[in-house]
Amino acid sequence: MKTMKLTLYKQLLAIIVLIVAIIFIALLLILPKQLLPIYEERMYQTLRQSLIISRNDIVNATNNDIGYIYVYNEKTYVSNNFSDIISLDVTSIMKNINNTHGKFTYSGKTYYYSTYRDFNYYKIALTTNNFIIEIRKDVSKVLIPIIIIVSLIIVAIIYWWNNLIINKIEHLKKKIDNLANKDYKDDYLFKLDDEFIILSNAIDNMKLTLEEAEDYKNQMYQNISHDFKTPIAVIKSYIEGIEDNVTKPEDGIDIIKEETLKLEQKVNSLLYLNKLNYLKDKKMVLNKIDLQDVIKDVVKKFQLQRPDIKWEIIYADKNTTFNGSYELWETIFDNIFTNFMRYTKNNIKVTIKSKKIILFNDGEKIDEDIVNNIFNPYTKGAKGQFGLGLSIVKKSLMLIKYDISVKNEKNGVTFIIK
Repeated sequence: MKTMKLTLYKQLLAIIVLIVAIIFIALLLILPKQLLPIYEERMYQTLRQSLIISRNDIVNATNNDIGYIYVYNEKTYVSNNFSDIISLDVTSIMKNINNTHGKFTYSGKTYYYSTYRDFNYYKIALTTNNFIIEIRKDVSKVLIPIIIIVSLIIVAIIYWWNNLIINKIEHLKKKIDNLANKDYKDDYLFKLDDEFIILSNAIDNMKLTLEEAEDYKNQMYQNISHDFKTPIAVIKSYIEGIEDNVTKPEDGIDIIKEETLKLEQKVNSLLYLNKLNYLKDKKMVLNKIDLQDVIKDVVKKFQLQRPDIKWEIIYADKNTTFNGSYELWETIFDNIFTNFMRYTKNNIKVTIKSKKIILFNDGEKIDEDIVNNIFNPYTKGAKGQFGLGLSIVKKSLMLIKYDISVKNEKNGVTFIIK
């Protein structure tokens, strides 16, 4: 479907025309019809009053707008101005009069009447709709200039408002066009606190976010390059040493295997983190998994690495099922305990209660400068260690609708999953 190109100015102009047309229709067509009952009631009051005032002297009536019929002793009389006002014979009139007051139409013309009956006579006052026509003309003469003036005022206001809105839109477009331009300075002054200020602030926040994302991406590239450069340099040096007969092949191969394994682990971590970034936009089916089995297997593996550490596992709740899968939770605990292995002195404590997982180690406290960023990739820790482990933990938990936080204790560090 082809979209119709219509500028904001043309749209507002169309709205103005529509508003003016509605005003004309409402005031010149609808309003007179709504006022007609009021005019007619006033007409009937005038006719009734004229009957009272005229008494029996209706033949010599001098009112140029009202004609009279007088019936007395079965004889009918009309006022001397009757033929000048009413172009209708008395017989036709009497056939249309059947109420104390009312109106009837004859030959396309409307007549109004009011009657008065006494014991021995019957009086009728009649007039045409000329009075109502004149009132409508007078009202139109008053309304049309008012409508024109009001319409011009509306046009002027909307024109001014249109220019104001267009200037704001052009400014916002300019801001968006310069999102990537760090030298661009916004010197536009908003005079009204409206939605455009909200949108302008949103653009500023978006620009700040993009700049932070760009800085973060550059930092990531540097960290990844540094992280990969070390094992590659070691591998390269040992290969050159073997080629130059400086290093024994058996010694060099062992080191090369060890560094290759490290490099493979780093690549796998990076690929896994990228996979989590992809999966976060996909709708996952959340299964239930009993964490006791996962924790038991993971702890057994790390006990072999650090037999000097005392492990304390507490299941305060009978229900130890959580959303996720065995593989996902194994990855989460693997990365958390890998981090713990670097810093723990003597004790690690894992507690599950109130649908929370509390993991404590008695190692060094986390620097307060990085405690809020510790789950970002390649955040450098206390011993200069950095990597992707805790970032993988954070993103894995987000994938299954959990969150993780960290806080320093008097004698260690606690991670809380909930």
